[in-house]
Amino acid sequence: MDDVVQMAGALDPRSGWSATHCSVAKALDVVSTRTAFLLLREAFYGTTRFDDFAERIGASEPVTSARLRELVDAGLLVKEPYKEPGQRTRQRYVLTEMGTDLFPTVVALMQWGDRWTNDGGYVHLEHTGCGGRIHAELRCEHGHPVTPGETELHRNRAA
Repeated sequence: MDDVVQMAGALDPRSGWSATHCSVAKALDVVSTRTAFLLLREAFYGTTRFDDFAERIGASEPVTSARLRELVDAGLLVKEPYKEPGQRTRQRYVLTEMGTDLFPTVVALMQWGDRWTNDGGYVHLEHTGCGGRIHAELRCEHGHPVTPGETELHRNRAA
């Protein structure tokens, strides 16, 4: 059990409390489907138009529409009007700050998938500034890398 989070303080023993206000569960309520994650991936890749989202993730228009609406309602994307010459005004979808904050999650899923599911992946991310490959890594506020076995779960003071 060296690779598990340790319960600390009021949270130990684990059987003494319930994760009723779990941030993981709340986050999954917002981004709860494969389609939603793929739409976010495409938004990070610069996709903004409805038709492009639907085509690039291979979803039907009704499913794409429903998931985009959910992401907008949740505050991860906003709709902005745009107009191409000679065309009617349409809406494009743009990441909000809240949506952009999910980038490390998408990178972590990509990294995990590259390692465990698909022979190293088809694409990778590089830092524009130096060309180094980007990876997700957990660190404490003092900069130390951490593993689950080096982690304690504490109750927030405000809880």
